[in-house]
Amino acid sequence: MRVLVTGGCGFIGSNVVDAYIEKGYDVAIIDNLSTGKQENKNEKARLYVEDICKDGIEEVFKKERPDIVNHHAAQISVPLSVQDPLFDAEVNIKGIIRLLLLCNKYNVKKFIFSSTGGAIYGDADVVPTGEDYVPEPASPYAIAKLSSEKYIRFFYGQYGLRYTILRYSNVYGPRQIPHGEAGVVAIFTEKLLDGVLPTLNHFPGEPQGMIRDYCYVKDIAMANILATEKDTVGIFNIGTGKGTTTLELYRLVLKTLRSKGVGIPQAFDEPKRDMARPGDIKVSTLNPGKAKIELGWEAGYTVEMGLSETVDWYLNKR
Repeated sequence: MRVLVTGGCGFIGSNVVDAYIEKGYDVAIIDNLSTGKQENKNEKARLYVEDICKDGIEEVFKKERPDIVNHHAAQISVPLSVQDPLFDAEVNIKGIIRLLLLCNKYNVKKFIFSSTGGAIYGDADVVPTGEDYVPEPASPYAIAKLSSEKYIRFFYGQYGLRYTILRYSNVYGPRQIPHGEAGVVAIFTEKLLDGVLPTLNHFPGEPQGMIRDYCYVKDIAMANILATEKDTVGIFNIGTGKGTTTLELYRLVLKTLRSKGVGIPQAFDEPKRDMARPGDIKVSTLNPGKAKIELGWEAGYTVEMGLSETVDWYLNKR
C-alpha cells in the first residue's frame, strides 16, 4: 500500500514514517524542511521537498498515486498562532484544503489527520475529556485544527473520502524540537544539558504549572498504523488519560538525566517561573476509551519509560 506522509521529516511525522516502513508500507514524504530535518528522513522513504501551501504538491500526487494520505505538516506553535493567526490559517487551514482537493482528484482511499486534543477542547469541564465534549478552542491553532476537521468531514459527506482524525494529547519523544508549548520535554531536556535553568510557565497562584496528558511518540505512531489498517471512520482521542503537572514533569526530566550520569547542580532542583502565555489552558487530559474500543489502541509507555528513551536520544546525539 502506498502512503504519502506530509511533514514526514518532522518530529511526529518522521516517527510515523518509521512505523510505516517497519510494517512494510511504500512511503513517500512531502516536507518543506522549515522545521523538519533531512536527518530525520527514513532512508527507505522518498522525499519531495515541497510546501503544502503551494501548487507544486500536485506533481507528487500525479507521480505517487497514494492510497493513503497521512497529514502531519503543520504550524505547530500555539503562541505563534496567537501572534500571527493569518500565517497559522495559511498553513493549517488552506494547506489541508489543498490536500483534500488533491485526494479527491487522485482517488485517495483514506485521509488520516493529526489533530489536537491538547488544545481543541479548551479548559474543559470534564476531565479526562472525551470526543463527545463540545470543543472550545482557545487559540487560533486550535481553531484551525477544528476547522480542518470540519473540512475533512465535508469531503467525506460530499465525495466519500474516508478519514480518521487523531486528536493527540501532548506528544514528546526523540526528534522533538524545543519549539512551542508542546515541546516542553525538549525545552527542559536541552536547557538542563546546556546548564541553563529552565522556566516553568504557570497561571497566578498555581506555581506547579499546567496539567497535561503526555503521550510518547512511539504510541502515537502505533495509533497511526492502526488508523491505516482499520476501515474505521471517525475522531479519536490519542492520550494516556492521566495528567502530569509541569512541575512534576520537570522533576521527572531532572531525575532521568541524573540517573544517566548527567551532573546537574542542586541549584537546579527548582525551575524559574513565569506567567502563562497567550493561548495556554490550565488542564488538558484526554479520555482514550473510544480509541481502545474501535481502533484497539492504548498507550504502552508511562511517562517515566518515555522520558528514559527520550533522554537517551538527546545524550546520544551530543
